[in-house]
Order: sequence, then C-alpha cells, then structure tokens
Amino acid sequence: MNRQSTIAAPRDAAAFSKGLVFLFAFCCGVIVANIYYAQPIIELIAPDIGLSAGTASLIVSLTQVGYALGLFFLVPLADLLENRKLVLITIGITCLSLLGAGLSDRPSILLVASLLIGFSSVSVQMLIPLAAHLASEETRGRVVGGIMGGLLLGILLARPVSSVIADHFHWRVVFLGAAVVMLLIALVVTTLLPSRQPAHQATYSQLLISLGELFRREPVLRERALYQGLMFAAFSLFWTAAPLALAHEYGLSQSQIAVFALVGAIGAVAAPIAGRLADAGYTRSMSGLAMILGSVSFLPGVFSMPRGVIALGITGIILDFAVQMNMVLGQRAVYALDPVSRGRLNALYMTSIFVGGAIGSSVASMLYEHTGWVGIVAIGSALPMLALLIFCSKHRTSRAV
Repeated sequence: MNRQSTIAAPRDAAAFSKGLVFLFAFCCGVIVANIYYAQPIIELIAPDIGLSAGTASLIVSLTQVGYALGLFFLVPLADLLENRKLVLITIGITCLSLLGAGLSDRPSILLVASLLIGFSSVSVQMLIPLAAHLASEETRGRVVGGIMGGLLLGILLARPVSSVIADHFHWRVVFLGAAVVMLLIALVVTTLLPSRQPAHQATYSQLLISLGELFRREPVLRERALYQGLMFAAFSLFWTAAPLALAHEYGLSQSQIAVFALVGAIGAVAAPIAGRLADAGYTRSMSGLAMILGSVSFLPGVFSMPRGVIALGITGIILDFAVQMNMVLGQRAVYALDPVSRGRLNALYMTSIFVGGAIGSSVASMLYEHTGWVGIVAIGSALPMLALLIFCSKHRTSRAV
C-alpha cells in the first residue's frame, strides 16, 4: 500500500483512463460552469432584484472573490481529509447556494449566494489532483489533459448556455437548473468516485502556513504559475472585451454572441494533446510553442471590417488552444514535485492563475473603451510574449520545466 495515501482505485492506469477520465472531465466541466453562468445575464438579474446597473457587476466580482477564497482555504484540505467526502460537502454547499441565488428576492441574498457559489465551486480543483494521484506516472499527463478538456468546455459553454436559457425562460431557471444538475453530480460522485485518504499529518492551520513554505521551496511552481497567470490574463482580457466589440462594432445580439462563444470550445482539443506530449517528455518545447501561439493569436484582430468577426474567431480558437496547452503542461510539471502536497500545490498554482485572469478581465472594458480593439491586441499579445521572454531567460540559466 502507498505510504503517502490510502487509495481505493483501479490499479491499472488504462482502466482508469477509459472508465474515470470521462467521469472526472464531466464533473469538472459541470462544476466550473457555475462560476460563469451569471456573467452574460447580469443585466437581466439586476433590475429584477433591485440592483442598480452600476452595482450589477458585484454579482460576478463576488463569485470570483469567493473562488479565490475557496482556492486558498478549501483546496488545501484535499491533502488532509478524505477526498470523496470533501468533494461531496463542497458540492452540497454549491447546490444550496445555487438554490439561494435562484430564489433570492433581495440583493443581499443574491450577493451572499454568489460569494458561496464561487467559494464552493473549487471542488473542481480537488478532483484534478485526485485524478493525478490515481493515474500512473506514465499516463498522468494524458489523464489530467483529458480532464482539463472537460473543464475548459464547461468554462466556454457556461456563458452561451445561460444566455439561451435566460433568453427563452428566465434567469432564475439558470440557477435552479444548475442546482438540480449538482444534485445529479453528487449522486455520481457518491456512486462512482474512488475514495482517497491522505496520510498527511498536520493541523489545518499548519496546512495553511505550509502554503507559503511550498511556494518559496518550489521554483518550478513559481515559474509555471507566472507563465500561466500571464497567459490566462490574456485569455480573460480577450473573452471580456470580445463581446463588447461584437456588440458595439458588429451589432451582434446576445444570442449571436453566445453562438460566437462556442467557437472557443474548439480549443479544448489542446488539453489531451498537451497531456500526451508532456508524458512523452516535450514539456519544455511545447511550453514555448504555447506562449508563441498565445502572442500571435491576437494578430488577426488587427484586421477589421468586413472580416472582423472571423478574425476574432481565429484569435479565440488559437488563444484557447495555447492557454489550455500551457495549463496542462504546467499542471503536469507541478504535480510531479511532491505527491503528498498535490492539493496545496494545485491551490497555489490555480490561485496565481486566477489572479492573472482577474486582472485581465478587470482592465478589459476600460482598455477597450479608451483604445479600442488595437489596445486589446497590443496588451493581449504582450502578456504571452512576456511569459515567453521570462521562460527563455530561465532556461539559459537553469533546468526549469
């Protein structure tokens, strides 16, 4: 039996990859979608519950703040508590929070529910390290890559799905329907998810204190978090500004913008590809390629009418492919550092990425308003290029991955 943890799971990685990868990918995609449902429909929610147009964005902001808090305070528990039980508890909180949002009649209730939706949706970041534990060393990249493909699809499909449902039914149906789906996910997790009891011996406070020690101790973690943070900032910058450009410059309706968002789902194919390449030892070269693609992906956006929408679509596909590839390559490298600390390593890695994404989305509308799409192209291209320059400088003096 493994001294690092007690695992009830298939011993054969092939059996895992055939049976559980789809399960993990589906669960991760559905759970992470909860964070993004509200983004395209806040203008429908705000007047219905008494929020002003100026404060409507608090719904999205508090969901993001909750997710950041969950990454820091909940995800490390995956190194301390039995993983399946922990995931079920967080899914239960998500379900109740979604019900609260769907039934809310006052701004305070909805805002608290939004915070809790983000806070509890970090169960997805407990499932990914669990999958890494269950997979063999030889197939870990492929397994994580397949799961990340499902996660990216959840992110990209959440916005168009919520737009269509709210457009044809009501915004409350989005949250109430999501709560029902989470009940089904809880049933799937209870029935099919393997259990894992970490052998890590520490108190919760010691676990949190150890986050700083891990971040200082592991240069690969710091480097991969920085690279992906810059890449994800470009990703968030694009996907926050693109709907503004599509509406203002090309006159697309909300439903048409929702269809455009589906284009980015093509980039999900990068995750399993990146996982297989990482397993084959190509992490370094493919990381450089991902950063180059991320930078050049914005160049089609220089071209405007009459093919501007097509150009934006090309940017979305290439950028999503590059960001997803670099994400999986980074996870593969980070998970290899210390098996006992994978939950905390993942928490630190994802928190850093989230900070980059939050910065990218927060400046997008202001940047677009003052500089137009040219400013988005300039900053969007510069962020992955900065990651590439740092990456190249590190490799001149070290063996970083």
